[in-house]
Amino acid sequence: MRLALAAALSLALGLASPALAQTPAPRQPTISVMGTGEAELKPDFALIFVSVETEASTVAQASAANATATERVLARIQSLGIKREDIQTVNFQVLKIEPPVERQSMEIKDKGGLKFGATHRLRIKTRDLDGVGKLAGEILASGDMTFQSVSFGLDRQEEGGDKAREAAVRDARRQAEVYAAAAGVSLGRLVEIRDGSAQPFEPHAEMRMRAAMAKGAESVPLVPPATIRYTANVQLVWELAQKP
Repeated sequence: MRLALAAALSLALGLASPALAQTPAPRQPTISVMGTGEAELKPDFALIFVSVETEASTVAQASAANATATERVLARIQSLGIKREDIQTVNFQVLKIEPPVERQSMEIKDKGGLKFGATHRLRIKTRDLDGVGKLAGEILASGDMTFQSVSFGLDRQEEGGDKAREAAVRDARRQAEVYAAAAGVSLGRLVEIRDGSAQPFEPHAEMRMRAAMAKGAESVPLVPPATIRYTANVQLVWELAQKP
């Protein structure tokens, strides 16, 4: 019995010893590279943001006055060739107008009692990029609006991001090939892709002026961008292999 147990134990140790003697496989060397890409596309449209602002002693009066002014604004914009579906409300709000404070005495100077201000912000879309400055000037000539800003955009925004991503991948591969060649090795299989951000740099002409300042002006000095630039980042990881 003792001989059988000893033989079995010896056999078990003999079978286990090769496994215990094994060493971990060498780690496959890799290279990780961050690529950056850009793409530029011609804008398709411009968005003009304006606001209609009115004041009154009550919320109802301020809202009613704003509705009347907005109707005049809509009629004015449509008379310039803009379709009704290209004019949208961004937001509408009525806020209490706080009386001014005298800085030296810190006393509140109540002039005319309590007032409320109604603001209706509108977005106007146009595809006539060359005429956007003239359009803005004609809109403001009505005297009912405050010109806030102009931005430019693409119909298919994903196209710009995709082209920038493709450029980022090419940039990452180029860098990896340069490093591998300098180190005397070659790129193996691609083992990992980490997506970074892909976003446009939106040209945004920020201009704030009262309509009264624009009366008589035939156009607002705006220069549409030739292109909208998209940028993207990506991180790629390749295995490295010895050159044959």
